[in-house]
Amino acid sequence: MAQQCPLTFVMSLAMLINVAFCANFSDFFQPLWAPDHIATEGDHINLSLDTVSGCGFESRSKYLFGKASMQIKLVEGDSAGTVTAFYMSSEGPNRDELDFEFLGNVSGEPYLVQTNVYVNGSGNREQRHSLWFDPTLDFHTYSLFWNRRYVVFLVDGIPIRVFANKEENGVIYPKSQAMSIRGSMWNADDWATRGGRVKTNWSHSPLVATFRSFEIDACELSPETDDVEAECAVSRHFWWDKPSVRELNRHQSHQLKWVRRKHMVYDYCKDVARFTELPRECIN
Repeated sequence: MAQQCPLTFVMSLAMLINVAFCANFSDFFQPLWAPDHIATEGDHINLSLDTVSGCGFESRSKYLFGKASMQIKLVEGDSAGTVTAFYMSSEGPNRDELDFEFLGNVSGEPYLVQTNVYVNGSGNREQRHSLWFDPTLDFHTYSLFWNRRYVVFLVDGIPIRVFANKEENGVIYPKSQAMSIRGSMWNADDWATRGGRVKTNWSHSPLVATFRSFEIDACELSPETDDVEAECAVSRHFWWDKPSVRELNRHQSHQLKWVRRKHMVYDYCKDVARFTELPRECIN
């Protein structure tokens, strides 16, 4: 059980020695935009959205491979038109990016979580899932695990999506750009809820999503690092390069199949109307 503190960070050190320690949010994160819409209350980080602006934050450091998690409680009630996001991203138009995007709903309707993977600036790899709980009633843990073999999106430790490295089939894979860890909230009523048919109800603003309990167990890169891949190479013996995590275990594989069967509502790999020729990574 982790000690109680405003924010818990787990950083990977040499020889796989991990430590947990308490720290202020501002020690590890900084506003990405609209800092006046980001409020810290004890161990909670509140992101607010109103008619003026949304907001976002990012980690001060960047990482290549490992695991990042945060607990989020989404906007209660009518959140149509809003997007709350937890993601990792590098910089520039040719960025790599791993996305959790929580798409708002009309009161009484379920939230959808959209995941996406950008590699070298190319995205369009969306999947959407319903959740097996109400994400507005309590905090739940959302995690990104990332190594040289695959990216795994997890909800409360349950894998909901795997993006495998298929470079042998000519598919590019995010393995050379360090990424910062980010959270944000913004208005996207042109597409987020029922394809943009339901707009944001500003009478409920400010709309607030709450983040807490950040955990990072990843290869941290300093700004002076020239060779990103060498700094986080397999020879460093990081835990995410161990044989035990080269693929999902049997239990995780069963969980993933259950999620896909019960909760997947959209998969770009099955959208033949959108793609005249399916992306290469969709072909086994």
